Order: sequence, then C-alpha cells, then structure tokens
Amino acid sequence: MATIKKESFGKLSDGREVELYTLRNTKGTEVKVTTYGARLVAWSAYGKDHKRTDIVLGYADGAAYEKDNTSMGGLVGRHANRIAGGKVTIDGKTYQLDLNTGSHNQNHIHGGFQGFHQKLWTAEETDQGVKFTYHAADGEGGYPGNMTVHVLYSLSNDNELSIRYEAVSDADTVCNLTNHAYFNLNGFASGPVLDQKIQIFADKYTWADAESLPDGRILDVAGTPMDLRQPTRIGEHIDDDFDELVMGHGYDHNWVIRDEKSVVETKPSDPSCPIDYVGGGLKKAAYAESDQSGFTLTCYTTQPGVQFYTGNYLNGGLPGKDGVEFQRRTGFCLETQYFPNAFANPNFPQPILKKGDTWKAQTVYVLGQKD
Repeated sequence: MATIKKESFGKLSDGREVELYTLRNTKGTEVKVTTYGARLVAWSAYGKDHKRTDIVLGYADGAAYEKDNTSMGGLVGRHANRIAGGKVTIDGKTYQLDLNTGSHNQNHIHGGFQGFHQKLWTAEETDQGVKFTYHAADGEGGYPGNMTVHVLYSLSNDNELSIRYEAVSDADTVCNLTNHAYFNLNGFASGPVLDQKIQIFADKYTWADAESLPDGRILDVAGTPMDLRQPTRIGEHIDDDFDELVMGHGYDHNWVIRDEKSVVETKPSDPSCPIDYVGGGLKKAAYAESDQSGFTLTCYTTQPGVQFYTGNYLNGGLPGKDGVEFQRRTGFCLETQYFPNAFANPNFPQPILKKGDTWKAQTVYVLGQKD
C-alpha cells in the first residue's frame, strides 16, 4: 500500500486546524486528501517523458476550500445532487430539507447550506489508507437521524484510487454519498477539457428539466448526443441544439450504468489493496482519455448511476493551486450516485438508509496510460 504523510493545510476562518494527507505509491503517484470536506485535493502521476501531472482541480489550502462554491473535490452528502422542493418522505413522514439551489432557491442539492463537503472531518491513518469520519446530527440540513459516516481513501501500486463509504444512522434517513472531484487529464492548469474523450457504459439516461430535475423518464441514448457508448470528444456534441444540453448548458446529467459486473484481466498487483473487481460488485461506469497527455481514467462503482458534468458553471474568481482560476469547462466530474430526485420518482432506486443498517458503497478511479 501507499505510504502516508500528514501535514498542516492551514486554518479555517474560525481558527480550526485543517490537515492534509498525502498517499504515495511505488510508482511515485501521489494522492492528496484533506480533512476539510474529506476532499480530494490532488492526484499527480508521471506520464509522457516522465513529466509529473496533477489531474485534479483544487486549491492551495483549507481557507480557499472554505470559500469554494463548486463542491471542488468534496465528499458530498447526505444526498448528492438535487431533490425537488427539498422534500423527502420516509415511512409516511415528510421532511423539509434546506432549499439551496434552483432559479428561485426552491430545490435542494448536495446536503444543503452546510453539506458534508463543508464540514471538518476527523482522520486516521490505517493499513489501507486514510479514513475520514463525520458525525451528522439529527436535523442537520433538515435530515432525520444522527448519522455517522466513514470514508476510506486507498491508493494501490496500480494507480487505483478507491473510495469506500460506510454510514449508519439511529433513524431511517437519506444516504447518497459521492465525490465531486473535477478531473482534467492534461493537468489542472491546462484549460478546457473539450478535446479529451469520454465513454459512458450506459444505454439509458434520466431526462432532466431546466432545473436539472429528472421527471422519472429513463430514455435511450441511441440517436442522441447523450450516446457516449464509444469514446467521444467531450466537445463533439456539447453545444448541440438538443433540449437536454441546452437546458444543462452542456453535459450535467445522470446515466444509468449497465448492470454488468466488471471483469478485468488481472487482479490488482497489490494484495493489500481493498479492491475486488470480480467479486466486489463493481461495474464499469466511465472511461476518459487524453491524446495530449496519454493519461486514461476508468471509473468503477457499486452505485446505479453516474453524473457526468463538464464544469459548465465554473467561472474563476477564486485562485486555485498555482494561482490558477478554473474557468468554464476546464474540468469534468464523474459523480457516482443514486439517480437525482428519486423521492419524486418511485421507479428510481431509493436512497434510504434504514435504522441499524450499514450503508456501503465503493467507487474506484484507475489512472492509466494509452498504449
């Protein structure tokens, strides 16, 4: 497994200390994660000509992340993505969640005004990586139940970044956790991602309106710009005159991942890495590549959906690493998840965690090189 280094990552506005953990494997690949929001801060590896490239957009310290409004690299919860009207009904009781998104702030997104990505987590080093813990109080964001969340970041010697989630609650509640990293396979400072290619292993997607809210329809991608079943330039159809792309200002949609377990040629070479492609229920969700850098990124998950978002609302204004301001479409997200707005659409898988049960999920991002 990777070696781990802990260091200071500055202070928040209220004086609390923020920590940064660096995981480094035998290839020299490094992953940096922070206790503020359990966020993914950096992922750097050697590519062509032995040049080190950091493929994750991010900031230089905890104070900058505190000012961020894009969920940059964050661990998002209790519910990733949107809920119409912020209303959820569990066991016949309706709860009103924070209303923090929409044209008139009439909907809920990413856990509310203070989601998990805006909380200071505790962290501990384990023999598998860095485990973050957060205790969410009953009523936080409007959600019922006291919920404890553990998130384990692991880096294998095969450049596999595993994110394992576990959550328990003392009352029936909502649980739909994801990571909101923005990737750019040419490096975080390299500009738009439109020439990079994306492939999504899905035959269907959930139609969404101008507020990015699905209405229950699950549509075929065939014959539309949503058909990304083969590697496709991100910019190939992103501005097509197609209702979903016009309303979303580009790609910002949920795809229904094919329910096929992933089988790869070999198991991870690092036997201590907690990743099991064959037996662990992981499905291949997406693949991306860059001709310029030669990097590839493959996403596997146990979740039923993936939100492919092309950074349509990034608009700079807040200096990031090396002073870079992240402009429109300079990063893309692969947010593994339950489908958005599931409570209004009972035909969707429902993101409910029952009292006493343990919610578990895993997403693995594999960084590779084109042949």
